[in-house]
Amino acid sequence: MFFTKPLLDPPAPGWKRDLPMPDLPPSTDPYPPVLPHPPNYLDSVYLELPRSAYRKRGLCACVAVVLILLAIFSLLIGGAYILATASFLPLVPSLGMLLSSISGFWLGIYAWRMTVQAPLDEPIRFNRLRRKVYVYRYHHDGLRPFSRTAWGVRTEVYDWNDLRAEASSVYGPMGTGGLIESVSIAVVKPGTCQVLERFHFAHGTMQGEMYWAMAQLFMQQGPQALPTFPRPPRDWNNEDARFNLARRLAPKVQWPADIDLQSRTAP
Repeated sequence: MFFTKPLLDPPAPGWKRDLPMPDLPPSTDPYPPVLPHPPNYLDSVYLELPRSAYRKRGLCACVAVVLILLAIFSLLIGGAYILATASFLPLVPSLGMLLSSISGFWLGIYAWRMTVQAPLDEPIRFNRLRRKVYVYRYHHDGLRPFSRTAWGVRTEVYDWNDLRAEASSVYGPMGTGGLIESVSIAVVKPGTCQVLERFHFAHGTMQGEMYWAMAQLFMQQGPQALPTFPRPPRDWNNEDARFNLARRLAPKVQWPADIDLQSRTAP
């Protein structure tokens, strides 16, 4: 069942449709062969799904290095010109070179931190017995790329009944341009449609719908309602990353001890 008008206030940017609410039947049947990864873990108490928001880490790391080097090179060219001619560039070229250097350095630092400081995975745990959802979430702030407090992992706990899933589609920088489809989860004020916050859930509408359906089936019926996956779970913390510098530098997933215990056990 899909909703043709936004249920939430406000809807997600690029809203396409709302997925069924937590207590309703799923809109689709999970089909393991088309899903990129099986659940990280599944038992009678909790289901853990992978939820990495960042892809192509190696490419992003290269782009970050190139931007930083270009910014430094631009400043060096300007300094060399001043030393060679004993004069400054005209005002407009000087401002253009300065702004491009600052922008390149700013974007390069932001891309580098997003690439190598984001954890290898940002899993989400659905605890069926507690009716709680635990999110391992990496926060960042593009306006403060040098901040320590605005960046970092935080673990958040939500009531299952307060979550809503939305499919959205926005245009993004993809070389020649293109649509970026995703599914996000909104946290609403209890008993209302007022959105308190949102976070990324899955890349691609079909993938997100199936993962959301898995969460619904597990929370409503238990692990026996989920399909069998042909592949074993991926060990995000111990995979071979010899040829990917960004993944080698990225921190491993490490839940806080109290949240880890709570999320894996019954009340």
